[in-house]
Amino acid sequence: MTHAIRIHEHGGPEVMKWETVEVGAPNENEVRLRHTAVGVNFIDIYHRTGLYKIPLPTVLGREGAGVVEAVGASVTGLKVGDRVAYGAAPLGSYSEVRLIPADRVVSIPANVTDQQAASIMLKGMTAQYLIRRSYAVKAGDTILVHAAAGGVGLILCQWAKSIDVTVIGTVGSDEKGKLAIAHGCNFVINYSTEDFAARVAEITGGKKCAAVYDGVGKDTFLKSLDCLRPRGVMASFGNASGKVEPFDLGILAAKGSLYVQRPTLDTHVATRDDLVATANDLFDVVGRGIVKVEINQTYALKDAAEAHRDLAARKTTGSTVLLP
Repeated sequence: MTHAIRIHEHGGPEVMKWETVEVGAPNENEVRLRHTAVGVNFIDIYHRTGLYKIPLPTVLGREGAGVVEAVGASVTGLKVGDRVAYGAAPLGSYSEVRLIPADRVVSIPANVTDQQAASIMLKGMTAQYLIRRSYAVKAGDTILVHAAAGGVGLILCQWAKSIDVTVIGTVGSDEKGKLAIAHGCNFVINYSTEDFAARVAEITGGKKCAAVYDGVGKDTFLKSLDCLRPRGVMASFGNASGKVEPFDLGILAAKGSLYVQRPTLDTHVATRDDLVATANDLFDVVGRGIVKVEINQTYALKDAAEAHRDLAARKTTGSTVLLP
């Protein structure tokens, strides 16, 4: 028997229960994985609260790293003892041991630690598709990154800076602003005290941004459109402040033929080839030190509810990891 954090109903952190679970042998296309580190993300809160509907009861969590304990009969390319990680797989990472489809895990290179891998797979692969595919940034671009001191934000800012992009980041406090500057932001805007759209216009001399990357949602969405240059791209990839409300598409025309996306990681890594390519691109920039991973909070796996409270209260910066 082993343990996992399960929920039987949607609600606050109190619905998260530390329970014994039984994990059997893997089927022919699975591996059994013993976690060494588990990532925490806002999507976990969405699943817990029911904002994103999931079957119940379930073990929470989309992201983790660990060691392969057993492999199914049809699995190739993996063996017992391999270090692997995942960030786009069926729910179940808030566990000591789990079964997982073999085609959803990737090998961790020697120059990346298990805690680094567990903390970057979902956030880092999200950053990868945002700046490589949602809008492929290029040298000389100016972009706006909301929640620049958050998990995705810190990775995105560093990566974009390495491509010689001018990065404007929004933050909720002066302390987070310092963190964002240290991780690649050329300019930071404290949206609790400043009008970020007005500041973007001022910083860019009225030219505004090629792209806005917004994981905040309702509180920033409409004003973010005012930060885009004509034919600019808005990638709304999260709902930290709540769901974006319906709006008149004519606004996009009036503001300069703008493009708005609502992308997901699952879509961008749906095939095995895309998953491996995305993960390897991420591991490359982490392994070479271009993107420095900031694991600023760790909790025992059994204390995952406390991690959720702190994340929802915006008390965290960078990445948060649970340790089994």
